[in-house]
Amino acid sequence: MNRLALGLLVLACMSLVTMSVVADDYTLDIFGNANLDDTIDEDDIEYVAGIIKGTNEATELADANYDGLIDEDDIAQIEQIILGEEKELTIRDSVGRIITVNMPINKVITFNKEQVETMRSIKATDTIVGVGKYVIEDEFLADFVDYPNVGSMADPNYETLLKLDPEIILLYATFYATQCEAIQDKLNDLDPDLKVIRIDLFKPESYADETNTLGYLLGRTEESIEFIQFYESWMGSISEKLDDIPQDEWPLVYFENRKPYYCAGNGTGHQQKVELAGGKNIFSDREGYFDVDPEAVVERNPEVIIRTEANVNGYSTHDENELRNVKEDIVSRPELSDVIAVKNDDVYVINNQIEGGVKHFIGIGYMAKWLHPEIFENLDPQAIHQEYLTRFQGMDYDLDEQGVFVYPPLEMS
Repeated sequence: MNRLALGLLVLACMSLVTMSVVADDYTLDIFGNANLDDTIDEDDIEYVAGIIKGTNEATELADANYDGLIDEDDIAQIEQIILGEEKELTIRDSVGRIITVNMPINKVITFNKEQVETMRSIKATDTIVGVGKYVIEDEFLADFVDYPNVGSMADPNYETLLKLDPEIILLYATFYATQCEAIQDKLNDLDPDLKVIRIDLFKPESYADETNTLGYLLGRTEESIEFIQFYESWMGSISEKLDDIPQDEWPLVYFENRKPYYCAGNGTGHQQKVELAGGKNIFSDREGYFDVDPEAVVERNPEVIIRTEANVNGYSTHDENELRNVKEDIVSRPELSDVIAVKNDDVYVINNQIEGGVKHFIGIGYMAKWLHPEIFENLDPQAIHQEYLTRFQGMDYDLDEQGVFVYPPLEMS
């Protein structure tokens, strides 16, 4: 059995018992989701009928056509949403703004790589008419190199953007929030009818939820469900296994961010991913990103060291030397010679391409395997990475033949 087939078999077995990454109390913030669950279906029609009869409590999202009333017209709107025939759709985006858009949406501008990558996963890139400069410069998104360039969040090209006449514009919700607010305000001044939707599409706690919303917006509900099930099965399989290990038994982790003794503390995505992989960040008592004295690392004596690197394009290299050299630098630091992680050779380097952004779920899998090798013996992050590239990104790319994303490489039995 080849590596990919083995990984898929393991994932299939795990998914039988996996818990959903979308929390039970997650609410799809689309008007029409009357019963406040994570989808719009016949149950919402029944719920609105109950509101009209006086047997169900009214909810804000029951006002499917967003006219201030809950009546038979809302049932008609929900029926149209289910069929994909709605003329308008009202949503609450990730910063809480209520926006009504005309449907279907055929012209989208997005500044950010994560949004483009997710749209590729749900087969919605045919709606993209313009992208940001960092999308164009990213080799992983080479399909978009010739698309109109709307600039960056620091320097948007409003003239090009307006000429493209988009129906919606996607901006981050929380990342670069100040710049995104400024762009949003400027666009509203230039054309009050422009629809700006704030959505991150990179955070583990909201990624599936936001992808679900995007699927409704772009008429790709089936495709988004398929992708979310893939994502949740993988993340849930890791979470399910970790539930059996008390957190006080999780290993202590020193996470080094891109340069020596630059660390990630509480409130950072890096710490969050360490915890999702079953590790305890030794600097979780500090906030944000910061430089640290080497002696502080020695005193806290981590059992595992993980370093993320961002200066290597893992998809275009066959050479392990760059990541190997990073590890060798860490283990050769004389001040770390007696640290448990170095003594036991539990020092790992991971490319930020699979630890940050959309592909965080792949990096979490690698880290889980490093932190808990016994319980994740059969977990194969490379197989999931391959399936993601082939099935969802539509790429003709063989990870057995090319690509370097971690060091040392995993050895699968």
